[in-house]
Parts: sequence; C-alpha cells; structure tokens
Amino acid sequence: MTGKLQIIRSGATERWTLNDPATRNALTGEVVVALRLACERAATDSTLRFVVLQGSGGSFCAGGSLGGFARSIGQALPAGQTDPLIAMNAGFGALLLRLCALPQMLLVAVDGPAMGGGLGLVCCADFVLATPSAVFAAPEVTLGVVPAQIAPFVHRRLGDRLARQLMLSGEKLSAQQALAQGLVDEVADDLPAAVASRISALRRAAPGAVAHTKALLFMLNQVPALDLPAQAAIKFVANLRSPEAAEGLAAFAGKRKPGWAT
Repeated sequence: MTGKLQIIRSGATERWTLNDPATRNALTGEVVVALRLACERAATDSTLRFVVLQGSGGSFCAGGSLGGFARSIGQALPAGQTDPLIAMNAGFGALLLRLCALPQMLLVAVDGPAMGGGLGLVCCADFVLATPSAVFAAPEVTLGVVPAQIAPFVHRRLGDRLARQLMLSGEKLSAQQALAQGLVDEVADDLPAAVASRISALRRAAPGAVAHTKALLFMLNQVPALDLPAQAAIKFVANLRSPEAAEGLAAFAGKRKPGWAT
C-alpha cells in the first residue's frame, strides 16, 4: 500500500509507516481510514504475527488533524440538530479500539514527536520502543480542546495519577522520562535494530496463544467502557464548538498565550 500509510510485509511481520512528513504524519481522515482498513485485514490474517507502527521523516505522529473541523471551531450548532462532528471524532476512538484488539503483537517505534492522537496510538501498543529524540505529549487542553478519544488509552497505559498529570498539564515527556513512567519500554539509538531484536525475542511466544491472551486482555480492559468513543466524541465536539477552542487554536497559530494563560 502506498500513500500516507505504507505497509511492507517481511515474513510474518508488517511495518505500517505513517508517511506524510509535511504534516509530521498528522492523523487526517485518510490516514485514519487507511489504518482502520489495515486493522480489519490484519485481524483475519493468521500468518501475520507482528505489526510495527512507525512514522517517517523524523516524526512519529503530530496528532489529529483539525482540517475537517476547521469551520466548526468556536461555532455553536443550531438547537435541535445532530452534530455530524461527533461521528467523525468517534471514528478515531474506534480505530484505537481496533489497534488494541489486533491478535498480533503490536510494536510502536517512536522517533521524534508523538503528540495528541499520536500519543493515543502509542498507548495501544503491546511494546513501545523509542529513540532518545522521541517526545510525548497530550497538549490538547492548552489549546482549549479535549483529549477525548485518547483519554481511556492513556489512562490504561499509565494509570490514573500519571494520566491526569500528562493530560491536564499538556507537558512534554522526553524519551527517558517516558521510559521512567512506563510509557516507553525501551530507548535505543538504533531503533530498527532494537525493534528487530525485540521481535526475535518475542518469537518464542506461540501466535495462537498470543492472540487468545490479547483477546482476554482486550475484554478485561473494555467491558466497563464500550461506549467511550461515543461519549468522548460528544465532549470533544462540545468543546471544539466553544469560544475557548477558538481562542486556544488562534493563540497557537499566532504563537501567543491564550487569554486564560495570561
């Protein structure tokens, strides 16, 4: 597959590469759909054992693209109308669930920034490897936006205390800080070699047993919160249409502090 998601198969391993360096591999609608289709195909491929998700051009993923929401930022919806943006946002949450539900081992290899939605992708991994230049953050609240769809996945990966600190502050974590907090499993200068070594070590796990174990873990994590994508999307869109989001994103574009931070 070519385009903004490149998929290369080598034996029982596929490398899924986010390939839009001009946007630092932002999660456009096209990319989200491509990832969803890749997940659907992988879910039925019993010969595939490992999926490596990575970025190109020195970035992992800059996060969600607000292009499809641009005209709605700060604009209230007329009373009585069903907001079409809710389904759009919930689609990303559904993708994160699909990534977590993959029967294959999912390794995420991070070089450069993993921001917002990119952090959400990281938190779906079974194993996270990063270069020393990797940076992790959920900056949404500093822009007047809600980290809606990634919240349950960040919470699951880090626990309540660390998830709150990360998502309520918007602060960045270096690779070493992320390693210390359990977000990252290994930091390596040579990321491809580290990924290859990790996969080699993981081959001792039987693929059928891995698939069933992951299915049990998925059920354990998701049974109390199966409707979270829909609920998160409602909160995301409500805030996106508020004056707060308009101010936050305008301040970011103008390289100034938003009104609430002065």
